[in-house]
Amino acid sequence: MRRISAKWPQWAGYAAAVWALGYGALGLFWALGGQGFPFGRSDPDWEPGLSVLGGVTREAAAPVIAVLGGVGAVAGLAIARGVRRGRTVLLGIAWLMAVALTVVVPDNRVLMLVAYAPLLAVFAFTGVPGGQPMSELVPWSRINLFVVLVGGLLWALAALAYQRRTAGDCVQCGRGDHGPARWAVPGAARRWGVWAVAVAAAIPALYDASRFAWAAGIPLGITAEFWRWLDESGLRWGGLFLSVMGLVGAVLTLGLVQRWGEVYPRWIWFKAGRPVPPMLAVVPASIVSVIVFSGGLTYWRLYTAHDLLGDWDMWAIWAPPLVWPLWGVALAAATLAYHLRRRGACRVCGRGGIPETG
Repeated sequence: MRRISAKWPQWAGYAAAVWALGYGALGLFWALGGQGFPFGRSDPDWEPGLSVLGGVTREAAAPVIAVLGGVGAVAGLAIARGVRRGRTVLLGIAWLMAVALTVVVPDNRVLMLVAYAPLLAVFAFTGVPGGQPMSELVPWSRINLFVVLVGGLLWALAALAYQRRTAGDCVQCGRGDHGPARWAVPGAARRWGVWAVAVAAAIPALYDASRFAWAAGIPLGITAEFWRWLDESGLRWGGLFLSVMGLVGAVLTLGLVQRWGEVYPRWIWFKAGRPVPPMLAVVPASIVSVIVFSGGLTYWRLYTAHDLLGDWDMWAIWAPPLVWPLWGVALAAATLAYHLRRRGACRVCGRGGIPETG
């Protein structure tokens, strides 16, 4: 597995091409009348503002998906083979695919499913309380969002590898003969990385505080009537679970600038004193930053569509998620700073062997 991940610049373009071909085939299936079109009114979760594709129809969108899948397959193959002719167009396609599939098309349901993943794992073995089938908690329309997200991540890797290769930089680490920018040396990355971590850990605190208060019986930021409904429905405990998950995430975020984020602490006895593999933090934190950013954009759409902004009696419902796009950006910046500090010498090109300061 480590060997495969180390060779990502070689396989990313092919993987993106295969994904595009497969999803394009799905688009053709839907265009020919196949069932399971997951967007627009066909989405069982449909409501105004939830998805940027909430207004599309299968008849109009499915053929477009099929065509884009075919174009993506051709472009992905060209990128994988390092074709230099039309570099600007190929890079544009790759990065547009990456942004659209990771940020634009997914919505806050991806974030919710990730947050509730531990509970869903338990329900898979014990059954859902109340007898609700798992297919209703995780329908195809939600699974499809993860399929789309995976495609976007593959396109991001393909675009990055192709951009580096055609620019003459190391495809593995991105370093070139020109040396790193001043902001990218470890000393500078530590300074601005601390601020990024502070923002990324602080933003969810307001959300967590309100949900902890609800669980304790305090209607912070909501009306008493709404709190009673949360209590009777049991949803205040769901909010508490999300807050606990958010608190765990905030602690892990702090690890991006703490010693225990680089060397396993003593309480992890089977790994104590060993270096933490940088990618163990970089990969999940990068993915979460994208999911949080996309989820935050969803709340802007939802609250605008339902005219919830400015209802100060219910500020704890709508206000905290509106700053989640900033949370996503801050977490991405904190992760980048951590990566720049810990990447060390490249095993492929050998650059970065001498400690850099800023």
